[in-house]
Amino acid sequence: MATEGMAGLAKGLAVLEAFGASAPRLSISEAARATGLSRATALRCLNTLAELGYVAFDGKFFTPTPRVLRIGATYGETAALPQLAQPHLSAIREAIDESTSLAVRYETDSLFVARSEGARLLNTGVRVGARLPLYASSTGQVLLGSLTDSELSDYLATTEFTARTSHTPTTADAVAERIEAARTDGMAISNEELEPGLLSIAVPVLDPAGHIVAAISVSASTSRVTVDELRDRVAPVMQRHATALGRQL
Repeated sequence: MATEGMAGLAKGLAVLEAFGASAPRLSISEAARATGLSRATALRCLNTLAELGYVAFDGKFFTPTPRVLRIGATYGETAALPQLAQPHLSAIREAIDESTSLAVRYETDSLFVARSEGARLLNTGVRVGARLPLYASSTGQVLLGSLTDSELSDYLATTEFTARTSHTPTTADAVAERIEAARTDGMAISNEELEPGLLSIAVPVLDPAGHIVAAISVSASTSRVTVDELRDRVAPVMQRHATALGRQL
């Protein structure tokens, strides 16, 4: 049976997904370039999104409106994983007094789908809907452990490893070492690999078949927490809840 689809809808969603942290607003030409669409098609998509209230237009640039949040909220409100994870994230936050998050693998990024904020505010850029590169984040290094050998080889061969800090792994061998260590240790610790002054730790969530389906993470400032504290005090709490969450899936 032939697959039926709506080309216009697909193009409109592609334009909407072109917005992000590096592109908070787009001109018609920028939207066309980011999506590979013609300028006329990009304009039609943007005008439709504006009519529906998903973007605003200031005469030159289009910018997403708060209505876009409704699309992302649908996943968090209906998908089993974020709903099941939320009580565990809250319990971890209460136990260690740090913000904690849940991420899944999406293309070449870690996508954060649930979060419990701690009292201490730390500007990590992590929020529900945020994406971080797999190779440079503790969640990503855990999630990459779910790939088969051939999938991992393809990822390592096709990914550009851009340095986020002087500690970021920027070669295929260095990234592969991080992934193997995460598999062996049952956790990944990022020591200023993503942002200067930022430590993060992630542990895998395994489904009943033993497959990695998500990663729970905690981030903290290097001025407040050490790597040893993350490994010895924080990791056991995270692992208990990750195990419990996996059993619920």
